[in-house]
Amino acid sequence: MAPDRPTLPPVRLRADAELARDALAAPLLTRAVRLARWAGPETRVGAGGELVDEQLPAAAEVLGLTDDEDGEVYASEAWRLAVDTGLVEVEDGASDDEPGPAAPGANLALLTGGSPQDVLGIWLDGFEAVFADAAAPYFDDLDAIVGPDGEIDFEALGWDPEAEAEFLEGVLGNLYLLTVSEGGAGEGPVPLPALAASMVVPDDMHEPTDDVLEQVSDAMMRLDEQFRILESIGLVAYQPVDEALMAEEGEEPAPPADDEDVSRYGMVRLTALGLYGVRARMLEAGLAAPAVGELADKGADVLLDGIARYPQDAARAETTGWLAGRDALGAARELLAAARGSDPDAPLRRLHAQQALSLVGAEAEPAVREVLDDAELGGLARVWLAEHGAADVPAPPESMIFWLAVDTIAAHLDADGDLEELQDLIEGLTGRHGGFFEAAWRVEHPATADVLEAMGRLHRDKPSAKEARKAAFKARSRRG
Repeated sequence: MAPDRPTLPPVRLRADAELARDALAAPLLTRAVRLARWAGPETRVGAGGELVDEQLPAAAEVLGLTDDEDGEVYASEAWRLAVDTGLVEVEDGASDDEPGPAAPGANLALLTGGSPQDVLGIWLDGFEAVFADAAAPYFDDLDAIVGPDGEIDFEALGWDPEAEAEFLEGVLGNLYLLTVSEGGAGEGPVPLPALAASMVVPDDMHEPTDDVLEQVSDAMMRLDEQFRILESIGLVAYQPVDEALMAEEGEEPAPPADDEDVSRYGMVRLTALGLYGVRARMLEAGLAAPAVGELADKGADVLLDGIARYPQDAARAETTGWLAGRDALGAARELLAAARGSDPDAPLRRLHAQQALSLVGAEAEPAVREVLDDAELGGLARVWLAEHGAADVPAPPESMIFWLAVDTIAAHLDADGDLEELQDLIEGLTGRHGGFFEAAWRVEHPATADVLEAMGRLHRDKPSAKEARKAAFKARSRRG
């Protein structure tokens, strides 16, 4: 009965101001800003906007990396990011024979004096550039792989840029899912072998073959390099593979045995900024990647449809945010109005409306009493009033009792919750009402037959399960 749902649970993002501070603290962006401030009329760049070799020692000195053997490499990387993000502007017309000047770009002032959203926009541009670097292989001699037309011969290299980018996209997607899923990694790190295996080992393979394990090792080494690069922009926190595990330079580590310390094989987690960045890429790709809080300014109908896809804690947080700042009585009336309907999603909407009303509290009582005679909401209203200790709650007619029972089970079937809890609910309802199935098949509810069929599958008492299946047949026959 459940409709198609987005594959991604909602993420809890930090406030933009906090994320912007994290972005400004990212090591690579920090270096890019320092070089952008240093850029001036004497700064010389090549045709691609890169610093000419003669400028690299000075750039490394600006970054305090003179004594680092890789200082000029880091300076070159930071300069490229400054150009890619508009922190530096390069004049047109520069060439390898005639280097041109560079100057601070418009985005430098925006980065230091703009809004948090401005900062995050520039950081996202930087993330895109770093992602491209991470997905590209490292070449010792670039000239040797560039053809006469100036283009890299990817086919001769045996390297597929699109496939490599898709691989890294998939890895980040899996890491994102592990982070935001209930029972997943949360804010804890994920072992690199597990992440590599998630991309390589088929879902139906119980015991990986030697060939598959070798592929996992290959993937681990690729990811080790890629996460080192992505860490520089603040996307991940990464503990690299322990070099002591490699017997000699260039040898790939085998995936760990069960009794080995898995952390030595690399551990990675998305930072708060990383969650923001990966989600932004997913949204750009057209994926549904909800975030807690994004429904706060929507109507109750959008809220109830949206939280139908959320885990319980996230749904409660979203609802609490939606209620904040709203008039309690008005919000209750809006929730009840949105809960009406005979469409397949309506039972779950009513269940979430009832849960939302519990957060409103006693101030919702006038709105709840207004729907006591409503065929779809009257049972819900009586339950709410009884739970809140209200006086003068009218007894429901028998038809309403059974309609509410069918609606409640339909909602829980749609929610895809815990199986044992659902079985307990079913058996509790049938146990409280004698002759339940004889009355239930007559209920005028769109989900009656489906609910009774489900009860026939799930009821642990065989005679009761048989009764449920007979009742389902009667319900379908009655509808023709």
